[in-house]
Amino acid sequence: MGTAVANAFLKKDLTVTVWNRSPHKAQSLIARGAHHAIHIDEALGASSLLLISVLDYSAVQDIFHLVTDGHLDGKTVVNLTNGTPEEARKMAAWVNAQGAAYIDGGIMVTPELIGQPNAFVLYSGAEDSFRAVESTLTILGSPAYVGEDPALAPLYDLSLLSAMFGMFGGFLHAAALLRSEAVPAAHGTPMIMSLLKAMIELFPEIAHEIDTREYPTPSSNNAMMATALRNVLDGSREQGVRDDLIEPVWQLFHQGVQNGQAARDISALVPLLFMSHSAS
Repeated sequence: MGTAVANAFLKKDLTVTVWNRSPHKAQSLIARGAHHAIHIDEALGASSLLLISVLDYSAVQDIFHLVTDGHLDGKTVVNLTNGTPEEARKMAAWVNAQGAAYIDGGIMVTPELIGQPNAFVLYSGAEDSFRAVESTLTILGSPAYVGEDPALAPLYDLSLLSAMFGMFGGFLHAAALLRSEAVPAAHGTPMIMSLLKAMIELFPEIAHEIDTREYPTPSSNNAMMATALRNVLDGSREQGVRDDLIEPVWQLFHQGVQNGQAARDISALVPLLFMSHSAS
């Protein structure tokens, strides 16, 4: 991802300085015209805008421990590393204490799509700091600024990823069911896509119900959903397909039915997902 980010800037003829803990990994960028910083302090001195993209926040901390005191002063750090809201808050506090502005980012595309029309990147942190570098960050993809709290970009990031991986999990289970009778997954995929597209259209309405806590009583209610999921579980086992992906979903609907939400819409299940009853 870091290589893709640097490449996007190079394609726009920006001056790019790169540093990597493993210098050989920077060779392709150097060949494309990037300046190679031997020491991280050299990289920090090359620009007021610093972008970092590594595996996790532990790696970010390890890298920043190499920085000489004072070298972050006056800089804007944009951290494009995937992590949690709490990690972002802690990192922001540390960076701010070094005299630098901190912006947390979440890239919502794969590396090959960086800089493409459909790419977008989440950002959170001090708005004035973000606006000052927004035009440069636009090179990576459409910037989606989500708020002053640096924890908001990773919160949105994890929210989007949970929806995506949930969809992938459902599709993989569906494919396994089809293959259990030697039906090509490709044969069922158009119907799966059609159904999912129709369900996605309901998301804004469901989101409104969640936010207002006004849960309707539709004909297709939680009790019916729980029964359908029970059949998915039983049928999967009959077909020799593991139930690991679907069992937790059924458990949520079953709990909703047991807690008096049988006649409600699925939006009424969201409060059951919090660890504390005080959360909303």
